[in-house]
Amino acid sequence: MTTRISINAPGFDHQNPIPGASRIGPFMFSGVLTGRDPDTREMGEDLATQCENAFTHVRTLMAAAGSSVDRIVKMNVSLIDYRDRAALNEQWLEMFPDPASRPARQVMAAQLDGGALIQIDIVAVLEDAPPADSN
Repeated sequence: MTTRISINAPGFDHQNPIPGASRIGPFMFSGVLTGRDPDTREMGEDLATQCENAFTHVRTLMAAAGSSVDRIVKMNVSLIDYRDRAALNEQWLEMFPDPASRPARQVMAAQLDGGALIQIDIVAVLEDAPPADSN
């Protein structure tokens, strides 16, 4: 039987008792990643800063899972103003420059709290064996 593994990333944690992501076998689903600064834990002042911080959390979480952003198959993005995608697309193109190898993405309008302007969650298919130190 495959065991569920909690994955936590340095510089990002939830206020509630939940991990950054959960993995069973090769499948990983993240919780919500926000635009908080990974060092100060303060929410970024604008959407561009929050997008940069959120994508940093994505990279850090994938590394904590023993993988890379190349294994992401879908990214769900919630924005206060879902039509304001310039800052999002800038980070997206930096992370996924090859149009022939990008994950699916869905952007939705959301009412977010705590000064958040963006939230991201990801679905990834990782290598077969989970890393030994992922807890």
